[in-house]
Amino acid sequence: MLRNIILPSVRTCSQLQVSIIRNKHKRYPKEDKTLKAAAESLAARGFLRPYKQWEPPANIEETINKICSENGLNIDSDLDSLDKKFVVLNACYKETGHSVPNSLLHTIETIEGLVEFYKTPVDTTTPFDSLLKMDLPKNLHIQENYIRFHPEKDTLFNGKSAFPKSSTIVTGLKSRKKYEGYTAKTSWP
Repeated sequence: MLRNIILPSVRTCSQLQVSIIRNKHKRYPKEDKTLKAAAESLAARGFLRPYKQWEPPANIEETINKICSENGLNIDSDLDSLDKKFVVLNACYKETGHSVPNSLLHTIETIEGLVEFYKTPVDTTTPFDSLLKMDLPKNLHIQENYIRFHPEKDTLFNGKSAFPKSSTIVTGLKSRKKYEGYTAKTSWP
């Protein structure tokens, strides 16, 4: 009786591995566009990073070349030795007050890369802060501090709320000093 049942074809483990390897290029293209877009987005945002503001001086290239020549490196040298790299980066930090963050240490492999890093300005203003400083068109207005509704202090609508049964609860310590919350009257006990 069991002989008459036809079983579906079952692939062995090695057949599955071969199938996965063959079709891998179809599912995962060589250049992952979502990862690249996420990296570009992070690079463009740049705020919420603990970097210090840095505006490179006009003679930064001469300063770095002087530091490198004091440590026995040419302009065309590579920073292959970790000891030399540490000494040079430490001397650059002492001279300029601007250090290379840990996340970028692996990118600096040559003296040219080091000069390029120190030539790059670091802007720590958020996009919202930069919008506040911009000259905006007359029909566009950005309200820096929001307005919280309080029925006793609101004179624009005579204390009437658009949401009569919802309370305004202020939870933050800084916000409590700035904004006053209130509990709405409810019709149920």
